[in-house]
Amino acid sequence: MNLHSLNEGSFIFFVSHAKRCVIKDPGKPNRSDNDKYHQILNAAIKVFAEQGYHKATISQVAKAAGVADGTIYIYFKNKADILYNFFSYKTRRVFDRFKDEVETAQRAEDKLRNLIRRHLGEFQRDPNMAVVFQREALQARYIDEGYIKDITKMYLDIVEDIIIQGQKEGSIRKDFQPSLVKRFILGAVNEVINTWVVTGIKYDLVAMADPLVDLYFKGIGNNTVKIQ
Repeated sequence: MNLHSLNEGSFIFFVSHAKRCVIKDPGKPNRSDNDKYHQILNAAIKVFAEQGYHKATISQVAKAAGVADGTIYIYFKNKADILYNFFSYKTRRVFDRFKDEVETAQRAEDKLRNLIRRHLGEFQRDPNMAVVFQREALQARYIDEGYIKDITKMYLDIVEDIIIQGQKEGSIRKDFQPSLVKRFILGAVNEVINTWVVTGIKYDLVAMADPLVDLYFKGIGNNTVKIQ
């Protein structure tokens, strides 16, 4: 898989891919509490990860889900609708978990550590989602820029609140602009996830959280050494 480094918008690509090509059907009932609905979603993301989204077919998804082809259309309009629903559902769940994790801590450093652990943990928990997410995020032409900015802002606002608190506590330098620091943080996390996928998902992704946070707070410079 030939993947490139991801920018801040890539993390929240979940909910953007089908935004421009799928019109939600107002006549569809609420499906989120239906077991078969989730059964199809999980089967589809597995097929998309193995076959590639564009090569995957509805028949392959139905076979993996153990349902008839026609059953798919009871719950979804088409393949793009499946992808949209999967990432949309995941995004809602992920952001709730992010906020819960942050709120369990008091200090800025602990809040950031909890956030990063949860961020990495969500991808490690669902490798198929991680593969599809990374692959589809490269298709920038599918991204609705306005929508992406709104969702990106939700995540970056969480990080910025942590940074501002850290500056007040004295754990983060006040001469750094929060707008720069929050993008540095998200960019580094995205690159760690990207590397994990590219190298074959062979190691503990969550174990990268503590080194990342230590890097953020300690930096890579040695302040005890004077450069002559």
